[in-house]
Amino acid sequence: MVLLLTIAVLALADPPAIPEPTLLDTGFRQMYDLQFDQAHKSFHDFSRQYPEDPMGPACDAAAYLFSELDRLHILQSEFFMHDDSFLNRAKPVADAKLKQNFDAALGLTQRLAERTLARDPQNQNAQFATLMRLGLHSDYLALIEKRYLASLSDVKMGRGYAEKLIAANPNYADAYLAIGVENYLLSLKPAPLRWFLRMGGAQTDRERGIENLSATAERGHFLQPYARVLLAVAALRDKNLVRAKELLSGLAREFPHNPLYAQELARLH
Repeated sequence: MVLLLTIAVLALADPPAIPEPTLLDTGFRQMYDLQFDQAHKSFHDFSRQYPEDPMGPACDAAAYLFSELDRLHILQSEFFMHDDSFLNRAKPVADAKLKQNFDAALGLTQRLAERTLARDPQNQNAQFATLMRLGLHSDYLALIEKRYLASLSDVKMGRGYAEKLIAANPNYADAYLAIGVENYLLSLKPAPLRWFLRMGGAQTDRERGIENLSATAERGHFLQPYARVLLAVAALRDKNLVRAKELLSGLAREFPHNPLYAQELARLH
């Protein structure tokens, strides 16, 4: 009888509320859908509401980087073509004004995060903003300026923040991406280079990389789509076309304004 009453009460109760997306959520979706002007507006609106939060400028920097990667078609050449094609390409001509805005956003992220961490060293929001800053700067150095060794310092520092975040909060799934990117992408390099990278403190464990990318792809928040892109790349390299199509089809449906996923699906067919 008690069980029946409990079921009846639950049936009459309102369903759990779905939280409204924040301005950061909206901005990230716009960024992944290549709507960069709208993404910048969302991130700027967030910063006006929360001027002391380092995530505002960190996300704005991400939108600057992704727009430059899109303009230069670097995502296609880095992720979906042979390594030689990427490594042997000419250094791209960067947008100087965008670089200035990108650096300014990273600088503001660092100042706000350090101010917060000085008051509260365990503040996970500021730690994650720092992790994002290091990852974005590393990506710019490697993908646009082709300064691969210079980028490794930020990669290793970012991994340290990621491991600290995960140790304190294993459910902070976005933090796993930094470990996954380092291990998976560096594992693709030739064996002598991997040895050199490990001597410098870098991690090149492919399986650990896939495991951590999967954690972000399954449970992540802001960085979940990016992790799914990298897993699609891994599936393509492993000749697992079924898995690659599954991931790319989901991304194409979710971000219809981004042609990259549909283009890669067309190539697979």
